[in-house]
Amino acid sequence: MHRPIEDYALVGDEQTAALISRTGSVDWLCLPRFDSPACFAALLGDEENGQWRIAPENAEECTRRAYRPGSLVLDTEWETQDGSVRVTDFMPQRDRAPDLVRIVEGLSGRVTVRSALRLRFDYGSVVPWVRRVDGHRVAVAGPDSAWLRSEPEVHSWGEDFCTHAEFTVEEGERVAFVLTWHPSHEQRPPLIDPYESLRHSLEDWRAWSDRCRYDGPHRDAVIRSLLTLKALTYAPSGGIVAAPTTSLPEEIGGVRNWDYRYCWLRDSTLTLGALLSAGYVEEAEAWRDWLLRAVAGNPADLQIMYGLAGERRLPEQELGWLDGYRDSRPVRTGNGAVQQVQLDVYGEVVDSLAVARRSGLKTGSHVWKLQLALLDFLEEAWEEPDEGLWEVRGPRRHFVHSKVMAWVAVDRTVRAMEDDPRLPGDIDRLRKLRDTIHRDVCERGYDAERGTFTQFYGSRALDAALLLLPRVGFLPADDPRIVGTVDAVRDELEHDGLLHRYSLDESGVDGLPGQEGTFLVCSFWLADALHLTGRTKEARELFERLVALRNDVGLLAEEYDPVAGRQLGNFPQAFSHIGLVGTALTLFAPEEDGEAG
Repeated sequence: MHRPIEDYALVGDEQTAALISRTGSVDWLCLPRFDSPACFAALLGDEENGQWRIAPENAEECTRRAYRPGSLVLDTEWETQDGSVRVTDFMPQRDRAPDLVRIVEGLSGRVTVRSALRLRFDYGSVVPWVRRVDGHRVAVAGPDSAWLRSEPEVHSWGEDFCTHAEFTVEEGERVAFVLTWHPSHEQRPPLIDPYESLRHSLEDWRAWSDRCRYDGPHRDAVIRSLLTLKALTYAPSGGIVAAPTTSLPEEIGGVRNWDYRYCWLRDSTLTLGALLSAGYVEEAEAWRDWLLRAVAGNPADLQIMYGLAGERRLPEQELGWLDGYRDSRPVRTGNGAVQQVQLDVYGEVVDSLAVARRSGLKTGSHVWKLQLALLDFLEEAWEEPDEGLWEVRGPRRHFVHSKVMAWVAVDRTVRAMEDDPRLPGDIDRLRKLRDTIHRDVCERGYDAERGTFTQFYGSRALDAALLLLPRVGFLPADDPRIVGTVDAVRDELEHDGLLHRYSLDESGVDGLPGQEGTFLVCSFWLADALHLTGRTKEARELFERLVALRNDVGLLAEEYDPVAGRQLGNFPQAFSHIGLVGTALTLFAPEEDGEAG
């Protein structure tokens, strides 16, 4: 039986990440990168698809677990009739090769502990050869090689193709395991000292956490979200993946299972703003630089997402040998939505450049040339239908959010030219274009009868993305059309206080069967919109509810099922944690201490 999604914790080295359950089992790890094939894929299959469990003999779920403060070092503890034991998991920031370190420590009594390591390369489909070399175990299959350095003696036997260890630890005794991956055609990388690596990892993470300049309510939750975003960063390029997993379902047993191990442009402005506001200028600059490299080229070819280093080809395929999380099929790698047309990404890119410019990030003349090239393309393209922010796989439509983000792209460019008259460009032409788009949206995307903007032109359906209209400055927050939209979205898309992205009752809107959970970032957007429209008390109450939905180690998935009371979708989700940080900064900024409404 698969563990609930919220039962997992994350450890990582800013190039990949592992998910570890409350049973002490590593059920997901892709090596050497986030988007590499998994060597532990039990999360989407069973133990025979790869898993590494370390736990006391006959023990199931742990007694307690927690990250060490300000770090991504995880402690999992069990109380047994023979005593207590702790397993400490972390991935040191790598030098040459990725390492997963697991340290077992006796806390009291004398406890028998078992380790069962099942390495399965290529998403659980390839069983490696395992042999003993220089006192260590090495597993090899095709391009992959993994070395297990174990202080306790290990054995490989039987038909289960598993490497076992059984040992005892007493109070104060520590033993370590280190799993190291490298290409099979290369020499084994130098061995690390697991205990020194633990000390350095704690120092590094805590030094990073201490840079956070947010000092308001729920500071621990904000720091944990920022640490999660840091963990989802691919350090060599500065790109931030949407999640470290693929195919965790939006509906248990359904088909809404997608690969999120890539970098989405839709996240760019909110990510940049959260990092800058929290004081992480270097990380914001690295993300901005990744963005510039990724989008370079013909503006007509701008994609909605890219690979970790800006790769453009992300072909979608199905892994038929995996049963999926709780029989949620298919399991997918790659993402076919990369081929979609989403006009909102032009606004996201230009708005990100504007945020970076206002924040004083260094820039060059080539950035302005890129921005003007994007505007030249958008001048004609904005009138076309697209697939919209949520990557619907139904027909293209004139989505209101997409049109508004096209307006944002033009508006930010006009404002930049007004602030700096030296910037080249035809400002009068752009002002006219800005007015034209604004008028078109207000005339065709607004339902005067109900007093709300709609999901797309000619529709009565609503969309949580409409909550972003006041945030991007399309209309003032006190405009009756904005207030009406916030109320309508809340009335029609709310479920037990949380928001769905859009209504699935609109026939064919996303081209997929089934339902999905409430979308967590949309609920954070609702809190922002309530605050902007003068209902700060309600906004803060909603924020408190959302913070309480985090799991025991402070992590959020993409969605939440309020009926079953469980998290859904890929995990942990960058967009959800960006929403938490952004809303905290909005609600509890020093100048906003007084409550409204």
